[in-house]
Amino acid sequence: MSDPYETTEEHLDRLLGRALNSFDLPDLTVERLGTALAHSTALHSSHHSSGLHRETFKHAFLLTDGSSLMLWELVHNAGRDGTTQHELYLEQGEARLSASRLPRPRGAESRTPPGAAQGGGADGRGTDFDTDLDADLDADLDADLEILAALMATHPPAAPRIYAPDNSADHARRVLRRAENTDRPGEDTARVLRGALAHQITQAFGRQCNVEGRDAGFTLYEHAFLLLDGSEVSIWEVEHTATPDGRHMCEVYDTEHAARDAMELRARVR
Repeated sequence: MSDPYETTEEHLDRLLGRALNSFDLPDLTVERLGTALAHSTALHSSHHSSGLHRETFKHAFLLTDGSSLMLWELVHNAGRDGTTQHELYLEQGEARLSASRLPRPRGAESRTPPGAAQGGGADGRGTDFDTDLDADLDADLDADLEILAALMATHPPAAPRIYAPDNSADHARRVLRRAENTDRPGEDTARVLRGALAHQITQAFGRQCNVEGRDAGFTLYEHAFLLLDGSEVSIWEVEHTATPDGRHMCEVYDTEHAARDAMELRARVR
């Protein structure tokens, strides 16, 4: 479930990218997760029957301010085609509720293997194997968080931006010119960015999702600029294919919040 060699950033990108409901996470939560320094994953509960398989994982993240943040991931095969699906929740209760509403795949019959207890699971359905590992794994997760805190003490937050002086003013002009959204940054922003000395491009988000029955891709980039007076300005570029004909479209926004709102709107309504 978890690659021990992947970075926290890679783990988070994978987690958000595969979740069907990642757009439901509050913007503030996603912003805080962007500051994660380390992470730990633990299996929290599991249910396996002849037709339904589900597991709940607890993902703990240690943030740069010393606080921790939990995400609860529900993994199941209750989709229409039986493929593995992933959902993310901020609260354990929300994950439990979603798990209790999962339909049993059509034609499935519950068979109890030797040694397993007879009877219904937590959601009232018969199960072959249904375990809740709260007691043991909560202690393990507390220990993991202590380790993560120690890691943060020896690994300070990420270094300042590394800007590249590569015709940055023209880069800003081209980014703004290709934006197709009517609420793109205006002349005031364009005028400020004419004084850009250097810039840095960072991918802040990326995922595939289903929009009205068609696959669509979303990628969010931060274009950060260093100005003549030493100040820094960022604009946020959304590239997506959530268009009627599936063509590639570029939108640009003044803030990350506005860019994420636009992606959420595109994913749900067109």
